[in-house]
Amino acid sequence: MSYQTPRGTYDILPDEMNRWHHAEEVIRETTKRYRYREIRTPYFEETKVFKRENDSSDMVNKEMYTFDMGTHSYTLRPEGTAGVIRAFDQHKLYGSMEMPGRFYYLGAMFRHENPQKGRQRQFTQFGIENIGAKSPELDAETIALGYDIVKQMGISSIKVCINTLGDDASRSAYRTALKEYFQPHLEELCGDCHRRYEQNPLRILDCKVDHDKECMHTAPKLADYLNEESKDYFNRVLACLDALEIPYEVDDHLVRGLDYYTHTVFEVVSTRPDSGAQATIFAGGRYDHFVEYYGGPEMSGIGFAIGMERLINLASEEGHDFGDENTCDVYVIGLGDVGTSVLKTVQQLRHAGYSAEANLVQRSLKAQFKSVDRNKAKYVVILGEDEVKNGTMNVKNISDKSQVTINQGELLETLKQWENK
Repeated sequence: MSYQTPRGTYDILPDEMNRWHHAEEVIRETTKRYRYREIRTPYFEETKVFKRENDSSDMVNKEMYTFDMGTHSYTLRPEGTAGVIRAFDQHKLYGSMEMPGRFYYLGAMFRHENPQKGRQRQFTQFGIENIGAKSPELDAETIALGYDIVKQMGISSIKVCINTLGDDASRSAYRTALKEYFQPHLEELCGDCHRRYEQNPLRILDCKVDHDKECMHTAPKLADYLNEESKDYFNRVLACLDALEIPYEVDDHLVRGLDYYTHTVFEVVSTRPDSGAQATIFAGGRYDHFVEYYGGPEMSGIGFAIGMERLINLASEEGHDFGDENTCDVYVIGLGDVGTSVLKTVQQLRHAGYSAEANLVQRSLKAQFKSVDRNKAKYVVILGEDEVKNGTMNVKNISDKSQVTINQGELLETLKQWENK
């Protein structure tokens, strides 16, 4: 009987891990330069952490893995922001660290949705949260951080889409206008949009089913309902992006898939013709009332999330060089009954900082040299019974095919000399 991965999940095999390690290194180095610090939260939380009152998002209403344990309901995390905000409030980080708090997370998320290219039920997400301050400059800096990561991954065919949802007063006026507009068109809309009409009519504009219908194209524009304060804030964000020379496109229909966003929302999408519906690389926005929901003080925040699978796949499609982790500095060959000496030598090399592998079972010289090739070793140490008896060893440089016989105590110095040539 054989077993398979559950639907919507997958294995990352050793030959693929170099792509992941490279992407994670780019992320950690970039966030470090921007002065963000890592935070790790549980893979599951109380359901109410994610399921907020009147939340109309598909993620909350359709896609969460929820299970009950006695009197408690828990949910596997479908996104990272809620857990970070919960931790920020629970541990009162707003009182113990300089604001704004700069956090990043990297880990598995879970959503019960239809598996397809670039979309799985378990997926890895990187995200950042900047909590405790509000300014157009911070919004632009947040976009710049994600933009830098994508560029460093060798992805050049991208576009920044940006919009503003305005402040509370602007959104309230716009919601009223949308309800009045869509009321006579309800029969044209899908069942989900009927629910969105009652809970948050802005989300109708994000519908993937009805997006091509005429009533969507002629709907009121949020820009017409922005007050002067919201317009000024958004224009300053755009001016900052201009100053940073980050190209963008204002998208009036961009509202994002979660209900807690205010003011600036954005997406960075792939412009490759083969990206299709899975074009979004990272997306996020500002939130003004999220911290209060979890019991903290009135604070604003902004963040974004990147799907790691999509990031890595796009980088691969654009020919990015991830490097090769499956290389060995030194391979130690043993001939005859010399297992202890081989083991001692390979450990000496590892402790000196070399990646090293050795033949610790009896194999022919030909088979061991095949292993040298498969491991892409730079140097080879050959130990036979005579060499062990005499305190010597043969060392071969694969690149120039030179070979020397040395005393065993000279191994590290010999390798160092070859590396410095």
